Amino acid sequence: MKTNNYSEAYRLLYDHFGPQNWWPGDTPFEIMVGAILTQNTNWSNVQKAIDNLKTENLLTYHTLSCLTADEISQMIRPAGYYNLKAQRLRNLFDMVATIYDGDLALFLGDELVSARENLLAVKGVGPETADSILLYACGHPVFVVDMYTHRVFSRHNMVEEETDYQTIQQVFTAHLPKDMQLYNEFHALIVRVAVTFCKKAKPLCEKCPLQGLNL
Repeated sequence: MKTNNYSEAYRLLYDHFGPQNWWPGDTPFEIMVGAILTQNTNWSNVQKAIDNLKTENLLTYHTLSCLTADEISQMIRPAGYYNLKAQRLRNLFDMVATIYDGDLALFLGDELVSARENLLAVKGVGPETADSILLYACGHPVFVVDMYTHRVFSRHNMVEEETDYQTIQQVFTAHLPKDMQLYNEFHALIVRVAVTFCKKAKPLCEKCPLQGLNL
């Protein structure tokens, strides 16, 4: 395993796909909501739920946090598992209310370790969701790992087949500069290559931009 393989993977993906302009969201709060809604569904369904909230002028912390889980669930039905996700959103809002006195700016400006601990204490927020919020909403240099990261890089023998979230995250951060914009773009590019080429079944390896990765 060569230490430059991770930077090389980024270069190959960026050269092939170009900038991805992630996360799709107009405000940090919209990104936070999207991070919850995208659990176990595709982004097109999330966008429909987001559009519903925008249509009702509910996509701010102060407006949406005033609603009950039942009221939120009716707005986010397109995202699937809407009752569960509505409760998870309520749990997130309640954390901001309790720890940050309902001031979203205080949460967004909190230091990384504290903010991550508080997010992970929210029922329904796991490491991937927490780190997505930290990276894309708060602007912290946190490398987000998902199933695509594991699939793509285990196939290239750059992470172990059997490994956990934290270990994969540590592998990437050990081999890349600590840079928020780099982590932002790399995660988006990994999702793009996985969806386009590195499919779960019948991957298109001969067309994949990573086929030239120097292992």
